[in-house]
Amino acid sequence: MKTNEFIAELRRAPENQLVFVDGNGHTVHAGYHLTELKAASLDTVDCGGQANQWQETIVQLWVPANPDNAYMSAGKFLKIFDKVGGMIPLNFDAAIRVEYGDENFFPSTYDVRSITHAEDVTRVLLQARETTCKARDRCYKSTRSGAERERCCSAVAQSCC
Repeated sequence: MKTNEFIAELRRAPENQLVFVDGNGHTVHAGYHLTELKAASLDTVDCGGQANQWQETIVQLWVPANPDNAYMSAGKFLKIFDKVGGMIPLNFDAAIRVEYGDENFFPSTYDVRSITHAEDVTRVLLQARETTCKARDRCYKSTRSGAERERCCSAVAQSCC
C-alpha cells in the first residue's frame, strides 16, 4: 500500500482506535507508541547485476513495559505523522511499511495489506514481507518463451548462487 492511500484511509475515521493486526489475528498490544517515522531511500544491486532504487515510508511501533490499556486513535497517529512529515521529506507515492516485534510478531518490517473500518475501530492488516530474486522475477515478467525464461533464470542462478 502506498503512503498516501494509508493516510487517506486513516483520515476517513480519525476518532477510531487504530489497531494493527496480522493474518493470524494477533494484534499489536494496546498502548503502543509511534516511536519513529522513517523516509527511507534504498539503493541496491541484485544478483543479476542490476541496480535498483526505491523509497519507503517506515512507521516504527513500540510497546512500553507498562502500556496503557487503550489503542492510539487514528487522529493521534495522524497528528504525529503530519508533524514529522513537515520535518523530513516523505514520498507519499512510496510504499508504507510497519516495523514492529513482540512475542506474537517476529521483529521485522511488515507490508500493509489492507485497512478496514468497523464501528469505532480501524484495523490495519499487516503481512510479513517475502524475499525474492529480482533477476528471476524480471525473466518471468518478460515476454520471452518458457524455454528462454528457463535459460535466463538458470544463468542468473549460476551467476549469483
